[in-house]
Amino acid sequence: MIRLDSISKQSGQQLLFIDASATLQRGEKTGLVGPNGAGKTTLFRMITGRELPDEGQVLVDRGVSIGFFSQDVGEMSGRSPVAEVMDGAGDVSTVAAELASLEAAMADPERADELDGIIERFGEVQGRFEELGGYALEGRAREVLAGLGFSQEMMEGDVGKLSGGWKMRVALARILLMRPDVMLLDEPSNHLDLESLIWLEQFLKGYDGALLMTSHDREFMNRIINKVVEIDGGTLNSYSGNYEFYEQQRAMNERQQQAQFERQQAMLAKEIKFIERFKARASHAAQVQSRVKKLEKIDRVEPPKRRQTVVFEFGQAPRSGDDVVNLKGVHKRYGSKVIYEGLDFLVRRKERCCVLGTNGAGKSTLLKLVAGATVPDEGTVSLGGSVKMGYFAQHAMELLDGDRTVFQALEDAFPQAAQGSLRALAGCFGFSGGEVDKKCRVLSGGEKARLVMARMLYDPPNLLVLDEPTNHLDIATKEMLIGALSGYEGTMLFVSHDRHFLAALSNRVLELTPEGIHQYGGGYTEYVARTGQEAPGLHS
Repeated sequence: MIRLDSISKQSGQQLLFIDASATLQRGEKTGLVGPNGAGKTTLFRMITGRELPDEGQVLVDRGVSIGFFSQDVGEMSGRSPVAEVMDGAGDVSTVAAELASLEAAMADPERADELDGIIERFGEVQGRFEELGGYALEGRAREVLAGLGFSQEMMEGDVGKLSGGWKMRVALARILLMRPDVMLLDEPSNHLDLESLIWLEQFLKGYDGALLMTSHDREFMNRIINKVVEIDGGTLNSYSGNYEFYEQQRAMNERQQQAQFERQQAMLAKEIKFIERFKARASHAAQVQSRVKKLEKIDRVEPPKRRQTVVFEFGQAPRSGDDVVNLKGVHKRYGSKVIYEGLDFLVRRKERCCVLGTNGAGKSTLLKLVAGATVPDEGTVSLGGSVKMGYFAQHAMELLDGDRTVFQALEDAFPQAAQGSLRALAGCFGFSGGEVDKKCRVLSGGEKARLVMARMLYDPPNLLVLDEPTNHLDIATKEMLIGALSGYEGTMLFVSHDRHFLAALSNRVLELTPEGIHQYGGGYTEYVARTGQEAPGLHS
């Protein structure tokens, strides 16, 4: 359906693609992977014709419809989310608009003399509308929005009043309702909670077109894709299989290439040693000459490109008392909405509690109460002895000083720290080389999240309260964070929609339900095994 044929593309000084080729066929669900800045978004833009390759061509089969979801959703306002989503449904929305204008024309007394023609056209358009499933369209639009977490009330409101994250969901719903021949999804999992993520997973599994997507959620990617296209040093490498298979295959390829490289290096060293030893002897001149020629003809094996993974040893958290957080008889409401009535629970030292609950169950509110960012209407929230808390929330990113660079922000927080240590910390969180000199005001959401996390973990507190800490992190940074937090000796209370993160780090689950709090010993994996669901109210 789509073919990238020997494409080359340069962006500024950077060569993104060099003579790269790949194909996308119907039924293929492809994950596009590669380090940040490798050119994933550029590739999407070239397929949609928003950018052109410098060389080579992008070939799209005639008549193929493409739906592209990107993080840049543009302006939306003045319509309801339902109307906005239906508007993206391609032909059917154009037909719906004509149907509405014909209905108005039939009721217009000034056009009575045209009535026969209008009625005839109305019949034709109505037939086409039915053919396209137009009458079912609104129902389908509502179904998709509900799947992505919208309440009926939100569906009717003004889309302009929604936050950026909810507008992203509207933009995603437009593409899903459109069901184009090819879906290009750039980070569709970024702003979704666990329930919406699992719903989207099921939707995409049932989609029969071609799919090309990026995602920082390895579990989500792993369950959907059957092919991986990797951007690696300007080339496009294709692997059949899911994300896990790709990782194993790439590691095996790298080991084989390394072994091949080492064998060739040993052989070359032996030949060069012979040449050096006998080049001055006339009796060996022919042999030396033949070996020199042989060396000139050999295709050199390149060593595998090493992916830079920086491992940072975080300091030990000071010990706290055994009772870390205690909530007793907590009541909390926002206006008429009751969040908790008489909530009790205790978090003990070294517990890593993940908090689960449906949308609006009060997950973030619970973390805010513990962090002191909000207060209960009744009841008490108390921290135990010697508790030093670190709280990561999305608003923490707004507190960075825009005029300071990344490195200065780290220096301000740790004036006594050695420069080398802070540079290693920055590198660990994806700020290498000149990136440490970027001003905080120009950082993306993901970069800000990484910087805030780096500041929090350099001198770790003994209680970490984390609200969606992985929201903007790429797979490599998440892996590093999981590795670092696996050895963390303190206590954790966290909300995340990343199932890999939940499974790797939790040893207790707190599930918020309308009936109260359900507590499960064992981590997220045990919770799924025990309840048969991956998120409250959803059966796996």
